[in-house]
Amino acid sequence: MRSADVIVIGGGVAGAGIAYHLTAAGCRNVLILERETQQGKGSTGKSMGGVRAQFATPVNIQMSLYSIPFFRSFEEVTGHPSGYRSQGYLFVAASERHMDYLRTNRRLQLDLGLKSVDLLGPEDVRRIAPEIRSDDVVGGTFCPTDGFVDPYSVMIGFTRKAVDRGAELLRECEATGIRTDSQGVCGVETTIGFIAGRTVVCAAGAWSALVAKLARVDLPIEPLRRMLVPTEPFDKVARESPMVVDMATGFHYRPEGRGLLLAWNDPAETPGFKLNFDPAFIEKILTRGVNRLPCLETAQINPRRAWAGLYEMTPDHHSVLGPVEGVPGFWIAAGFSGHGVMHSPATGKIMADLILKGESDLIAAGLLSFSRFAAGRLLEETAIL
Repeated sequence: MRSADVIVIGGGVAGAGIAYHLTAAGCRNVLILERETQQGKGSTGKSMGGVRAQFATPVNIQMSLYSIPFFRSFEEVTGHPSGYRSQGYLFVAASERHMDYLRTNRRLQLDLGLKSVDLLGPEDVRRIAPEIRSDDVVGGTFCPTDGFVDPYSVMIGFTRKAVDRGAELLRECEATGIRTDSQGVCGVETTIGFIAGRTVVCAAGAWSALVAKLARVDLPIEPLRRMLVPTEPFDKVARESPMVVDMATGFHYRPEGRGLLLAWNDPAETPGFKLNFDPAFIEKILTRGVNRLPCLETAQINPRRAWAGLYEMTPDHHSVLGPVEGVPGFWIAAGFSGHGVMHSPATGKIMADLILKGESDLIAAGLLSFSRFAAGRLLEETAIL
């Protein structure tokens, strides 16, 4: 009978990061279960790949302060590139309310150790993003270490290094049940047979609530469709442009290949496993986009190149990292609400610490616990894209 010290359900970037950090800490008998024929077919391969420390809550900032330097040295420590590009995030404010919000966040970010977040006036914004309409801009913030990574490459780098250290990846292996006994979890029923193990980590992204149900755990995570629209080759925005975020509408864009990648969180979107791209979204996003980036009027869009992925949303837009007290041996690492790729190094570190040592020096144990929902200890992250 197959067994493992730690069984990770989900082979995306979060599960891969956990396996990497477990094996780095000396836990080598780690098994990653991936239900697809290859990794990255869930949310990882559909991510925009942004990484930033410009958040509004301490825990998200702290996770970014670990993750971004990790991405910078990723190839050195894993032997595989992360694709990290430190082109920055530029938040553009067109109201004093938004400027006050950015100032408050900046103070917190600097207090927690972020070395550089520039507070900008209108002229500074125009210098960094000369292509935008700026007649209403009152200022913004810019962090030069924010940027982008290649999510698929990060996932592969984590996995390969974990496997080199002794972990195993099982593809086309879907969890169908979680078996318990008087001590707690004792293994996972799968489509290829039973796998024994006392520590099982649910890292199944938007599908995590379904996996948790196998352990009779009600996990408050809902899938929410997020659509991304690439342009055809487009030379009116510099390849070195940062991610530009229009705080008035939430529209944001960054360079991608020879064109741009456009994003906007449609408030009319409802939860559900909707993986199809809705062509009507193109008109919606271009309406917001052209308002801030007038040159988009000349951009060409091929609807067949656009795609949809799933965010894994929790009630407070923060992840769940830690054990489920009522089911000894069952752990959750999910609910990243759009931040799974950028926080995958920190997620791996925190989960490995908690599993192996019972505490983490990265964040306070219990801060992102499953129990916070029942206890009413919800966090509030307002810097959601």
